[in-house]
Order: sequence, then structure tokens, then C-alpha cells
Amino acid sequence: YCAAYLMVVLAGNESPSAADVQKVLESVEAEYDSSIAEKLVSELEGKTVHEVIAAGKEKLKGFGGGGGGGAGVAAAGGGAAAGGAAPEAKKEEKKVVEEEEEEEDMDFDLFG
Repeated sequence: YCAAYLMVVLAGNESPSAADVQKVLESVEAEYDSSIAEKLVSELEGKTVHEVIAAGKEKLKGFGGGGGGGAGVAAAGGGAAAGGAAPEAKKEEKKVVEEEEEEEDMDFDLFG
């Protein structure tokens, strides 16, 4: 619904209606629920999409991001509290590696 709303805005309609969202969703044969579309339109009524996105970006600045720099801090802080969970994580990781090896043994080449 949000993507459809944004597509209508990009097409030049600064204040899309629920019917506009419906038209976009039905053009790609997606399901349409009028209550969701109407709620979205009413929440954004009187606001420009650009202002809403800018405000959202400001809120997200505190999360960090990029190259995973924040993950090391979280792992170090949570490692002491979750002491028994570390061996469990290793088992799961090992299982994932085994599954990937099985896929490599297949004689199927998507591009060849």
C-alpha cells in the first residue's frame, strides 16, 4: 500500500486517494483491502511525502548502519548476559554450512 501510494505521488498526484492506491494495486492484480488504503491515506492527509520521509530519516539516524559496525558492540554487550547461547549458535552455523555444500554438489548450472 505504501509503495502504491508513493508511485501515485511520483506520477504527480501530491495527495492520492484510496481509489488511486486501489487502481495501482489492481493494475498488478494485487489484493486490495479498502480499510488499509483508507487508513494510510488518512494518516498521510495534510502531509507531503517528502516531509514524512525526511522525518523518518531523522529517526533512523540513531540506528547506525552500513558495514555492520553496530553489531560488534551489541554482540560484546549481550555476550556476557547470554553465556549459554554461544554453543547453540555454533551448531546452527555448522548446519548452514553443510546445507550450502549439498547445493554445490548439484549438476545444475543456471547460466550454462
